[in-house]
Amino acid sequence: MDKLQTLNDKLSKAQLGGGADRIAKQHQKGKLTARERVNLLLDPGTFEEVGALVTHRTTDFDMQEQVFYGDGVITGYGTVDGRLVYVFAQDFTVFGGSLSETHAEKICKIMDMAVKTGAPLIGLNDSGGARIQEGVRSLGGYADIFYRNVQASGVIPQLSAIMGPCAGGAVYSPAMTDFTIMVEHTSYMFVTGPNVVKTVTNESVTSEELGGASTHSTKSGVTHLTAANDVLCLKQLRRLLSYLPQNCEEKPIEYPYSLGSEIREQLNGIVPDSPNQPYDMREVIRGIIDEDSFLEIHERYAENIVVGFARLGGKSIGIIANQPYSLAGVLDVDSSKKAARFTRTCDCFNVPLLVLVDVPGFLPGTDQEWNGIITNGAKLLYALSEATVPRVTVITRKAYGGAYDVMNSKHIGADFNYAWPGAEIAVMGAKGASEIIFRREIKSADDPAAKLAEKEAEYAEKFANPYRAAQRGFIDEVIYPQDTRRKLIRAFASLEGKVTVLPKKKHGNIPL
Repeated sequence: MDKLQTLNDKLSKAQLGGGADRIAKQHQKGKLTARERVNLLLDPGTFEEVGALVTHRTTDFDMQEQVFYGDGVITGYGTVDGRLVYVFAQDFTVFGGSLSETHAEKICKIMDMAVKTGAPLIGLNDSGGARIQEGVRSLGGYADIFYRNVQASGVIPQLSAIMGPCAGGAVYSPAMTDFTIMVEHTSYMFVTGPNVVKTVTNESVTSEELGGASTHSTKSGVTHLTAANDVLCLKQLRRLLSYLPQNCEEKPIEYPYSLGSEIREQLNGIVPDSPNQPYDMREVIRGIIDEDSFLEIHERYAENIVVGFARLGGKSIGIIANQPYSLAGVLDVDSSKKAARFTRTCDCFNVPLLVLVDVPGFLPGTDQEWNGIITNGAKLLYALSEATVPRVTVITRKAYGGAYDVMNSKHIGADFNYAWPGAEIAVMGAKGASEIIFRREIKSADDPAAKLAEKEAEYAEKFANPYRAAQRGFIDEVIYPQDTRRKLIRAFASLEGKVTVLPKKKHGNIPL
């Protein structure tokens, strides 16, 4: 009993982290402590800690005189909405949350347990990087974590929250997880910090400008979501988990829903009569899905395409949609990468895909060509062609050129393809096509402008509609906008038992 009491005393010390002064400083910065974060993330009273009494093994540089139980990271398991999850939370109040050999071992143990039990893994990152006093042992610890990130990829959902500094090699673990959330103004990620950048390139930049939440959510696309503070970040994690299954062998949780007529009249007036007038595709999404169920991913990055999770009849789906409000909804380098990554994530975890199409083609220009629009556009084409989850497409307005093929066409394995009556499916727009096909006729006409208008109307009547595609079976049905939700609920229900047998291979070679 005395020994148990001693252990309990040690555990109490471990739970104090780096002491009251350091915790107070943490709070002054608007940050929660590691233990507060874990307790807010998980259902009340469900957290079971693992490795609370672990200490570092370093004796160099008088480190033996500085010992804290837990060694700067809290690890364990609990539940989120009653579902098992494993979690680690780095504690910046202990050695700056730096990663040591034992710190890494604790994280690796939790990662191994998550894979063995088929439960999601959540990492709450807040670390100054590798513990310098341990040298290569801390670097080896990072590599052990990276290796496990890769082995767990596609097996269990891996979620990362950046709630403080995350620099150097430490950034590669979150980068290999499925989703990353950053807290605004108190977190940052970069491979080399502002001082190194200044020394090497003579650029003066702050940590926030170089790798803050705003930078990575708008310019680099490194982070999928941002939150104003720690509490909202943890709520985002809980909400994100609700759309995902426990592992790749299961399906996402189905929420209770009672079906009605499912007619949505508001969808009828969203798409303008003019083919060149923009509209917000999010209005179409809201008109299709269950109320208030849309969780947009990468909202401020590559805004010409919208991706995110939603529910349709209580069931989780992933949505990919061209956004006419931004660059007319064209596909470019960033939007292709964004949609390809989201497609593969949904396919990993059995989340059906809905693709909403209004795409005039790929963005032209030297910038796009020199930055690899060919290989990057091929990423989206590859990802959708490879995906075996149920896949349904709705063409709301334009589907031109190669972008028609790429955006989940029947030809690359989509299960059901619908089009609204005003949809235009063609190699290119009527005006451009007419200028090429009837060039000589227009040039020799007495009134070239009138002849162009005549030929444009002729081309539009023949090709700028969904009926020719429907005659060939490329479109399964031309539907009224108001009927879209009802059609999709039935379509996805019919695909629940879908089985796809792929050719035997080690793995494909996606154009990275």
